[in-house]
Amino acid sequence: MPAICVSIKDGHIPFPYKGETHQTYYKVFGDLEHRTRTPVVVLLHGGPGLSHDYMLPIADLADESYGYPVILYDQIGNARSTHLPDQPEDFWNVDLFLDELENLLRYFQIQDGYHIVGHSWGGMMASEFVVRRRPSGLQRLVIADSPTAIALWGQSFFELLQQYPQWVKDAIAKGFEDREAYWKALGEVYAVHGCRVQPMPKDLEYSLLQVYGEGADLTVENAPILKGWTIEDRLDQIRTPTLVINGKYDIAQDYVTRAYVEKIPGARWIRLEESSHTPHFEERDRYMKEVAAFLAG
Repeated sequence: MPAICVSIKDGHIPFPYKGETHQTYYKVFGDLEHRTRTPVVVLLHGGPGLSHDYMLPIADLADESYGYPVILYDQIGNARSTHLPDQPEDFWNVDLFLDELENLLRYFQIQDGYHIVGHSWGGMMASEFVVRRRPSGLQRLVIADSPTAIALWGQSFFELLQQYPQWVKDAIAKGFEDREAYWKALGEVYAVHGCRVQPMPKDLEYSLLQVYGEGADLTVENAPILKGWTIEDRLDQIRTPTLVINGKYDIAQDYVTRAYVEKIPGARWIRLEESSHTPHFEERDRYMKEVAAFLAG
């Protein structure tokens, strides 16, 4: 939990979808009603399948030194939001998550003015949101540690994996056939390319265990949401001022993120030299300063 002195409110909001009503868990840092700055909505978390918890450091933006109200939430099917293990695979698609995001914006009545910070899958989702929904209220967009195509992510992970002992490669190849070995092997990789802060921060561990923990709900993780996904040929449709972030040791290596910068008109790119996939933990102060300066720009 970030050490900030602002009001914190959490709860659930109804999410009507195809004749049923689900629940989206949210957490708000700061005062939305009497705000003096545009809210940073929607710290879109990664996965698909994780939770908002590992994004909590970015709620530093709500501190008085920055003054941005911040909204985080658990996407449907994840953590504290409604789980739907009996839904068919085709229920789980990008538009479902975009509908949930729009529902959240309307609930908090901020659809006419907000920023988005999306991390990993959250950045992919944010780029889809801009292209598919063309939101007039979105003022600034931060895409952090995200690939422009899922194939590039897989290529990068495979390349980085080659430096590890055979037992790590074997355990990752087997995956959930041996959950404990899989989790241990991922820990070896993530210590270098996922989060270089050691031991792993508890909030990050909690989010990862939503997928990799014993008894975890793998419904969203196993859904083919990102099968064959790419946005490279549509990035020129994004006209929102955009900041792209990655880390030197990131699984989202430079070539994995580069198209965001090359194809989004006017996009800025910051690479954090001491970071991997979670620079909001690894270079927290600089990350907040860079993002806050961009949002104020």
